[in-house]
Amino acid sequence: MASLSVPSTLPRVSPAVVGAARWRRPGVRVRSRTAAAALGGGCGAGAGGIEQHHGDGPRSPVSNIGKSTNILWHNCPIGQSDRQQLLGQKGCVVWITGLSGSGKSTLACALSRELHYRGHLTYVLDGDNLRHGLNRDLSFKAEDRAENIRRVGEVAKLFADAGIICIASLISPYRRDRDACRALLPDSKFIEVFMDFPLKICEARDPKGLYKLARTGKIKGFTGIDDPYEPPVNGEIVIKMKDGECPSPKEMTRQVLCYLEENGYLQA
Repeated sequence: MASLSVPSTLPRVSPAVVGAARWRRPGVRVRSRTAAAALGGGCGAGAGGIEQHHGDGPRSPVSNIGKSTNILWHNCPIGQSDRQQLLGQKGCVVWITGLSGSGKSTLACALSRELHYRGHLTYVLDGDNLRHGLNRDLSFKAEDRAENIRRVGEVAKLFADAGIICIASLISPYRRDRDACRALLPDSKFIEVFMDFPLKICEARDPKGLYKLARTGKIKGFTGIDDPYEPPVNGEIVIKMKDGECPSPKEMTRQVLCYLEENGYLQA
């Protein structure tokens, strides 16, 4: 095998090449500062601007929250208003509540589809879907139901902060738990939609066969049968029967869309 020949000295670089390299190097820094200015001028005057702290306010003091100790809230330079401008909409939570079989998931999907067609970013948080992952460790006991709603409320808050129209579809039977979620979202960004349909209508539909199981005692603590449902007192939207007829998914969607349009959620 032939050996490679390594020169004893490296070839000299042309002075012209060195001069060109020296001329180009400062230009990169100038372009970086220019780009930073175009993005909002948040990188500071020095080359180490990326390490500086930015945000909506000063750093919060180290604190203890729940079982978490010595934690610090970190502010970021991009806030909710920036994300909303990017998406051309206002982040909010459309919280659909009602008995099983009242049409919550149907409305959630129809609303999400219509908003998507109109160019708006949405995400549906469905109660059953979340119990496949995030809330799979929770039962349907009262205390677990409260924790279930608390977790969904916190996730929905994050989606709204991201500028997304979050559609939460859950029975959420207890008023205090829904009110706690509302309290997480200031400035009227929590829109409660009550599916106000009689129990007999929901039970007649029984899409999952759960009412039959509850009536025969195979399911305990089922909302509407042996566990109460507390309807909203001052919900933003109430969807109910008209002239003895249930509204179609299209009609229900139109009702929610009108509210979103009239209250400026579909524009930044």
